[in-house]
Amino acid sequence: MDAKTGFFYFFSAVLLYSALRVITSRNPVHAVLHLILGFSQAAAIWLLLKAEFLGIMLVVVYMGAVMVLFLFVVMMLDIRIDRMREGFWKHFPIAAFVGALVALEMAVVLMGGFGAMDEAKPVADFLNAQGEVIPYSNTQALGRLMYTNYLFPIEIAAVILLVAMIAAIALTLRKRKDAKTLDAAVQIRTRAQDRVSLVSMPATKAAAVTAAQEENK
Repeated sequence: MDAKTGFFYFFSAVLLYSALRVITSRNPVHAVLHLILGFSQAAAIWLLLKAEFLGIMLVVVYMGAVMVLFLFVVMMLDIRIDRMREGFWKHFPIAAFVGALVALEMAVVLMGGFGAMDEAKPVADFLNAQGEVIPYSNTQALGRLMYTNYLFPIEIAAVILLVAMIAAIALTLRKRKDAKTLDAAVQIRTRAQDRVSLVSMPATKAAAVTAAQEENK
């Protein structure tokens, strides 16, 4: 067994452990941290498969943005484990059925899907007739494949993300009666003399003599 195979088994073992801890951890923060660990091991496996672009995107997009947001949200929420466990056994049969169905579908895809795939091309196929190495970029190949064969699904995903972004902005801009909002246009049109007035006052002022003080005199 060479070093590459050893690293593959090591990263796979850590990935399986982290995936198991994601669904078995009682603390949501620990589950998110194990999910980040799983993403890092998956990125390492992508690097071993010479898919550098996918590995870097997994680290930058998921570990650097999405999981940080998940961790921030989980730490901000007041999650009580005792309330989450209420009604667990009541919904367990439905959850077990759905889980078994998903596992069966994954098994069918893994057992029958990879049989129709072509074998990986050796490195010698990337040489021309003169024996010179042909420049190859997996990022360029992935982009060409996405925007040629899978252009329609990419456009549908882009439209869905655009609609979701507009909906999120619309939900934040809706007017609420219990919220105090300020009009930005009114704030921009304000002038200093409308907000601040300067009053000329003497430096000293004689103390007022009260009626009680006059009677004492």
